[in-house]
Amino acid sequence: MWIKHIFLSLFGFTAGLSIAAGTFAFIIMIGVIPRIIGRSHTGEHIMCYENAVLLGGVIGNILSVFLDLHIPLGRPLLIIFGFCAGIFVGSVAVALAEILQALPILFRRVKVKEGLPWLMVFMALGKMVGGFLYFFGNLAAN
Repeated sequence: MWIKHIFLSLFGFTAGLSIAAGTFAFIIMIGVIPRIIGRSHTGEHIMCYENAVLLGGVIGNILSVFLDLHIPLGRPLLIIFGFCAGIFVGSVAVALAEILQALPILFRRVKVKEGLPWLMVFMALGKMVGGFLYFFGNLAAN
């Protein structure tokens, strides 16, 4: 019986390692972190970026596995986490769209020549409002 538990533990651990390696390779391949560093001109803090990505992955995995953990700060920490997770997902989505050249093609077809930064801001705000309506408007329950 214990051999089965050891085998399942090793299998789960190696599967988790391979998924994590693939996820981090994808993030590095599309250049999210180097692009953020380049745009913000904060190359001297590269170790902070690396530590933040590593700790985010480890802490996120721990929280997703052990959902029964009591988080002492409750809703304020949840709001901060949601904000940071939204920034991360948005960065990955924009980086992927940039790699695929989706936004320049869209802007060329719609014939938008001026106001591109404003268009990007309002696209992000629309995504944020949609998320709020989904979660706080009880659309998630349907």
